[in-house]
Amino acid sequence: MDLTEAFFTAAIEGDIENLKSLLEKGMDINVRNKKKQTAILIAAIHKKLDTVEFLANEGTDINLKDQTCLNPFLYGCIKGDLPLVKLMINHGSDLECLTRFGGVGLTPACEKGHLDVVRLLLATTDINVNHTNFVGWTPLIEAIILNDGGPTQQAIIKLLIEHGADTQMVDKYGVTPLELAREKGYSEIEKILLEAGAE
Repeated sequence: MDLTEAFFTAAIEGDIENLKSLLEKGMDINVRNKKKQTAILIAAIHKKLDTVEFLANEGTDINLKDQTCLNPFLYGCIKGDLPLVKLMINHGSDLECLTRFGGVGLTPACEKGHLDVVRLLLATTDINVNHTNFVGWTPLIEAIILNDGGPTQQAIIKLLIEHGADTQMVDKYGVTPLELAREKGYSEIEKILLEAGAE
């Protein structure tokens, strides 16, 4: 097994001692595999939080993205991994890093109903609550049209509005969040939007 392969295996297994040893031998902490994944991303995917913390403390570039535009922060937002997202925020992740669809971390968290992650991002960072992705959707629009309109999505939409989501920002066809909620038949979300002054 060459040193690079050993480094990635140690990241998968959460073997911090082996990682230390390999770094002491001159291993590049930002070395990437064929998928352009770094050891810290691999550790994050395998839920080795201590290893993620170790590599972050050792100075790895936490913002490097793989072929599918994932880094530990974005991966955590997409998967709803609250401890990982918290750790990455604490280590200064770039909040403007984009997913392959052009969303910030808040965007998929809203779409997938990761309420705790959404709450953390809105309460503790200055992530752009009105960021528009490549298909012309804000986190608010994603929260409305890409999930079931249930209580979790309603709570997310309330949080977004409380933290400055613009209820008048339309999709690329000029359709408002209120119209989208009505099209989906989401009466509770419609009510929330109307109370926030949506038209």
